[in-house]
Amino acid sequence: MLEWIIENKELLKFFYTFVIAGICAIIVVKTHRLFNLSLHQGIRYLRNAFLFYGIGFIVRSLLEIKSLPRGLLNILFEFFLIMAGFFLLYSLLWKRFKTSTKSSSLLNPWIIVFYLMALVIALIDNLWATYTLMFFSQILLFSIASIISFKNYIKNGRKHKFLKFYFAAMILSLAAWTLNALAALYFNWSQGIVLNVYIINVIIFLLFLYGVVKVTKK
Repeated sequence: MLEWIIENKELLKFFYTFVIAGICAIIVVKTHRLFNLSLHQGIRYLRNAFLFYGIGFIVRSLLEIKSLPRGLLNILFEFFLIMAGFFLLYSLLWKRFKTSTKSSSLLNPWIIVFYLMALVIALIDNLWATYTLMFFSQILLFSIASIISFKNYIKNGRKHKFLKFYFAAMILSLAAWTLNALAALYFNWSQGIVLNVYIINVIIFLLFLYGVVKVTKK
């Protein structure tokens, strides 16, 4: 089975990217509608997270095209993925930041700081020809997000069923980034570990999709 996967990994990568990007597109559309109805700021930033994840995975697929500038694509890929993580974290913390609800969810002062941080991480990783800073930044980010989402679930889980999906997704995201880092830094991109990361990532995005669909049906 593993040999077949290795032999057909390019096809599987394409399918994996197509599935993730498709899920992201659905989530963006549904959360945008939900935000227009509820005006809940957290939903705004959740929408942005999946917009950036979708773009990031599409850029990732372009890395397979040898004629395109790999360095630039790597920077863009990291930037969008890191910013997606920041948006997820911000969707949990937005009440603690003093910003006008009328300000742009893509260009408020705190988001600009995140843009700069994401760009610096992506540029340094590209200079070092590695993903190390991205891995560690996301492991730290999802560790914090897991703690916050767990507290939110304990406090309001009975009222807001979506919180349990959020908490589960944060834990799985932390596991996926940790496995990804181990595969890259210690196991020379072991195909077995990478495959597990792909599976976990699909589960994470499906969890968010299920949670969003469940909420928007009400």
